[in-house]
Amino acid sequence: MKRRRNDTVLSKNIDGKSIFRVLMYSTKEYDRLSFDTKLKDLKQPENYEINYTHQRLSNDSVKQANGYTCICIFVNDDGSREILEKLRQIGIKLILLRCAGFNNVDLKAAEEFHIEIGYVPSYSPNAVAEHAVALVMTLNRHLHHAYNRVRNGDFRLDGLVGFDMYGKTVGVLGTGRIGQFIIRIFRGFGCRVLAYDMYKIKDEDRNILGFEYVELDEIYTQADIISIHLPLDKKTKHLINTQSIEKMKKNVILINTARGGLIDTKALINALKSGHIGGVGLDVYEHEQKYFFNDYSSNIIDDDILVQLMSYPNVILTGHQAFLTHEALSFIAKVTFENIQTFITDGKSLNAPKI
Repeated sequence: MKRRRNDTVLSKNIDGKSIFRVLMYSTKEYDRLSFDTKLKDLKQPENYEINYTHQRLSNDSVKQANGYTCICIFVNDDGSREILEKLRQIGIKLILLRCAGFNNVDLKAAEEFHIEIGYVPSYSPNAVAEHAVALVMTLNRHLHHAYNRVRNGDFRLDGLVGFDMYGKTVGVLGTGRIGQFIIRIFRGFGCRVLAYDMYKIKDEDRNILGFEYVELDEIYTQADIISIHLPLDKKTKHLINTQSIEKMKKNVILINTARGGLIDTKALINALKSGHIGGVGLDVYEHEQKYFFNDYSSNIIDDDILVQLMSYPNVILTGHQAFLTHEALSFIAKVTFENIQTFITDGKSLNAPKI
């Protein structure tokens, strides 16, 4: 993305001092706590003003950004061309994503409108990898069912038989930071690991980790467990579909902690209904925007596909929490402030996604 220095990014407070104003969308209490804590650690915290809103960035909420230089958004905020054009008219110069993915932002439109984009390329990849493995182990050993049984005084073991991880074949789709962490964990279990990625790591690093690169079809036919750690783009959308699922081993465990759109959910449900897939662990869902990060416990969920997914005993669905550790939240805040500071001094974000 071409860079353009912004010389008028600071507002004046009541005393005439320069401050950088940020509006954070989709804020939860843990976001506020981590950013307020990190703000106090800065050399001149008085130079920043951060305001929070629980609302998601959308057509309805975009006007709240009026009077700010920068907005900070999350995975389900709307960064479409239509929204970016309104932000440009308002005067937004910088959009910060407090996440590693940026598929929800139209980067070409941002470049056209001279809006800089910053993101957090890596905040705690081991946190996501650990959550993915937790989903595998819970499905394999039926821990969610065992927990509920014991709480009800039922100590039977019927229906709780799992399998040894040692010697099983695991397919890892995506060998970036998160993929490499999960490979280490599975190798620690004594698993054979096959991996796929268009952008391969060096042979030296691959040999140290102890895995083999293969094509997708080989993973589908051989893997007992498949864990997805790819970005979502036009090439990877619905990578897991009817055709790919048909190639998978019967009773495969499928894990997705990346982006919901990587899986065709209707095809997944059909495979669950037929008994072809043994277990599914999802931290993401392709139509999650309305529900995830919100409390619908007292409301009707009108997404029939989501409700159907939640009804299967061999499906575990978590609400996009794989990243959620103290360490990750602290690092997200740290890198976000670094992106702001670099933008103020150089007119560009320290970490900018490539088109």
